[in-house]
Amino acid sequence: MSTTAPAVPVADIEDHEALDEDYVLTAGFVEKVVDAADDSDGLRLRSLLEDLHPADVADLMGFLTAEHRAVVVLWLPPELLAETLPELDDGIREEVLERVPNATLAEALQELDSDDAAAVVEDLEDDQREKVLAAMPAPERAAIENSLQYAEDSAGRLMQREVMAAPLFWTVGDTIDHVRAQGEDLPELFFDIYVVDPLNRPVGGIPISGLLRAARSVKLSDLMEPVNEIAADTDQEEVAYIFEKYHLISAPVVDAGGRLVGQITVDDIVNIIQEENREDILRLAGVSDESRGAGVFGVVRSRIPWLIVNLGTALFASSVIGQFANELEALVYLAILMPVVASIGGNAGTQALTVAVRSLASRELTSANAVRILSREVTVGLFNGVVVATLLAGVAWVWFREPLLSLTIGLAVVINLLAASLAGTLIPLALDRLDRDPAVASPVFVTWITDTIGFFSFLGLAGIILL
Repeated sequence: MSTTAPAVPVADIEDHEALDEDYVLTAGFVEKVVDAADDSDGLRLRSLLEDLHPADVADLMGFLTAEHRAVVVLWLPPELLAETLPELDDGIREEVLERVPNATLAEALQELDSDDAAAVVEDLEDDQREKVLAAMPAPERAAIENSLQYAEDSAGRLMQREVMAAPLFWTVGDTIDHVRAQGEDLPELFFDIYVVDPLNRPVGGIPISGLLRAARSVKLSDLMEPVNEIAADTDQEEVAYIFEKYHLISAPVVDAGGRLVGQITVDDIVNIIQEENREDILRLAGVSDESRGAGVFGVVRSRIPWLIVNLGTALFASSVIGQFANELEALVYLAILMPVVASIGGNAGTQALTVAVRSLASRELTSANAVRILSREVTVGLFNGVVVATLLAGVAWVWFREPLLSLTIGLAVVINLLAASLAGTLIPLALDRLDRDPAVASPVFVTWITDTIGFFSFLGLAGIILL
């Protein structure tokens, strides 16, 4: 991912009052942009925006209406437009792309590395994509088309094809001279030089810092270190895991034949980690990725299915309560305390579930340590259950002066927190084994189990102990 961007001179920020001390766009600056867009004052818009960082321009687009965005995007300089497009939320980017003339877009894409350009082109409609690609020079067009041949969310789609490679027999001096002579054809940003054999297969890598410290006569073969090759069809989540585990800054990407086809740099991985974490957080709540540009019906479609599933599980839990109608009629205070048991169980289940899903995503929870983790969570559930049960039993005794009721609700809480710990750990593990995303379905089923076990244990014990 390219990091070249217009600098943000302090004087300009202060003049425009664009950012506050937390690097957030100020309401006053957004209002200035809106006023200029309403007046179709292109020169004023360009003056306001030309010194902003692309990330801030993308943030600004999220605060504007579609009508204002349509005006603003036409006055962005091509280079700034190019750097802004990859930063936009997906929904907003698709809308913006519809407004940009094909020739302007083709010019802007040439300013991007191949990975960012491919990400933008991917969002174009088929007819617009053909026209934009046709307006680009052959080398840039070929690079984008080759990137789009790889599966979405794969290393091949994530990588940039621009890479610095050197043959095994070169010296440090040869390499430095090549970099200086071919600077415009090299990646905008690179951290390592990959040493390749005659078949263009990477056999090692050399950090730029190591290259610059070595004498010109030193051979690359004497400096190179082993590299972590990444297959082009590797899933981007797996790529992020490799980068995190081995503390990589960049890594070569190879095709099925082991030939060097590109590189992935750490700035791309930061985006992937943020994206995966955002998806996990949203999925834990049963929703999809909803950006500021998401429409009402799209949001409804993403949320309603799991609400319907939750309705079914809630009705099942209610049917359990219905089996104890006589107990509730005889002891009205059971209805008062019943939600407490379910609520505490639900919170405990969410705690265990969050830890399990995060551990699965980071590979900290595997079949090798599943029994130990499960044992830990059950022990935690037992201790927490005893502590909370003691407190709740004391409150019930002060409230109702019924010792047996205190005993009943205390036992029910211990049982439900044990069930919550088991469900919060076992359900994500089971879904992961079935190749299902544990972050999506787990919350509904954990809530179902804690509600059902909570109601059944409390009312069942009440029927045995109190009646």
